[in-house]
Amino acid sequence: MATSTLSKVTKALLAPALALGATVGLASAPAHAAIWNSCDQWGNTSLNGYTLYNNIWGSGAGSQCVWANSGINWGVWANHPNTGGIKSYPNSKKVINKPITSITSLTSSYNVTVPAAGAYNTSYDIWDTDYDYEIMLWVNYHGAVGPLGTSQGSVSLGGHTWNVYKGSNGHNEVFSFLRTSDSTSGTVNILPVLKWIKDTKGWMGNETIGDVQFGYEITSSSGGLDFVTNNLTVSGG
Repeated sequence: MATSTLSKVTKALLAPALALGATVGLASAPAHAAIWNSCDQWGNTSLNGYTLYNNIWGSGAGSQCVWANSGINWGVWANHPNTGGIKSYPNSKKVINKPITSITSLTSSYNVTVPAAGAYNTSYDIWDTDYDYEIMLWVNYHGAVGPLGTSQGSVSLGGHTWNVYKGSNGHNEVFSFLRTSDSTSGTVNILPVLKWIKDTKGWMGNETIGDVQFGYEITSSSGGLDFVTNNLTVSGG
């Protein structure tokens, strides 16, 4: 079931070079009362302390457009072919930039509307500032998708129960936490997850947490599907 997770950060760093040679089919964004939208491969903007990013980074991608009413209310229309491999990770990012031991609280609430078709996960993607470690929290997923690495059992942390996987994509370590049942709304206490990785498992040290991203890792959405973030808040630090 597992699919390889390539480095989204590496792809982003290569964006200027890739954009020169890449041809990504673009479509008109669906009608939304949005204050910002973009169908550009690397389209991004900052709203209300969050950075929104269209982020079509995978090979074989189709069309994708992101729209936003604010940094915490936004969505994506995506039409990616029914083939393997992650095509994109449209997301909203909040910058933290604090070592784990200096973070006193870090929580997030989410409310999403996701399609009943396609292959994707709805996930947090948390990075240290050196991009050595990637921590993914999947709150729901659908279709032929799976985490990188090997099973590490399950654990209850931050208000949810997760199946945990540990692996490497060749660029960084990846720790994936898959919620044991799908959820489209809830609150995650992120700090206990970070402390569990650092203190209980010893998989990383006192890393400086750079970004908390939330979005949709899309493998396929043939025919065009809508992913809507009705509300997202990331608090603390």
